[in-house]
Amino acid sequence: MELSVVSGGVFKLDGGSMFGIVPKPLWQKICPPDELNRITNDTNCLLIRKDGRNILVDTGYGGKMTDRDRGIYDMSGPTILGSLSAQGVSAEDIDLVILSHLHFDHAGGATRTDDEGGVVPAFPNAQYVVQRGEWEDALNDYGTMKTTYRPENYQPLMDQGVLTLLEGNVEIEEGISVEVTGGHTRYHQLVKVESGDTRAVYSGDILPMTTHLRAPYNMAYDLFPYDTMVSKMRLLRQAADEGWIIVLDHDASASSGRIFSEGEDRFGFEAVELNR
Repeated sequence: MELSVVSGGVFKLDGGSMFGIVPKPLWQKICPPDELNRITNDTNCLLIRKDGRNILVDTGYGGKMTDRDRGIYDMSGPTILGSLSAQGVSAEDIDLVILSHLHFDHAGGATRTDDEGGVVPAFPNAQYVVQRGEWEDALNDYGTMKTTYRPENYQPLMDQGVLTLLEGNVEIEEGISVEVTGGHTRYHQLVKVESGDTRAVYSGDILPMTTHLRAPYNMAYDLFPYDTMVSKMRLLRQAADEGWIIVLDHDASASSGRIFSEGEDRFGFEAVELNR
């Protein structure tokens, strides 16, 4: 099994929204904002090469965003299809896509606009999976912002019969499993990968950046911040105790690494570079 981090595109979000209740005088010391109070986010996706199959975890924001949205979020860099191509992987090569949740910066790259202007699955040979509860919440726009869930990112998957809805914690296939964390969304899930002595976790928006290692440092986008904190601290303890590699979905400078304990519920991060 080979793991690689691939970018689904770089963008910027308001710094306050990324740190919730934490005052700016504190968070700006570890994550300085630009002149518009925005901080840089990557959309780190995980490519798993396993037994001749290519499995992708999350897809970034994709190429369907309007010029207005691209300006608001200062989007830049290649999106998921370009990043995969740089790894020698075509859209047709992807066999399975696991979505942590259906927010636009995670599921936007799951579909694309075709030559006729329609929206189709971006990976024509892939099956997609997400939690059933997440799908239902997306349909009902159960989010913190009206533009968080965008039907063009996921409805074509169901229409084309390529979306499988999961029920809770399950093993997708040998060595790859998902675990519902809640918090960020009600049915947000992380992805665990185990192969030999290597264990890795794609933490999704439960732990988006190294700047979110402390318990109260959570996003204002979280539907249930306390649940995020509980799930995050449980993950950090396990990762430190068992030597898991964590893949951080939004960190622009340290996409993966190991967690170590610095005392009771205090943690540090040591970068471990996966193929990129």
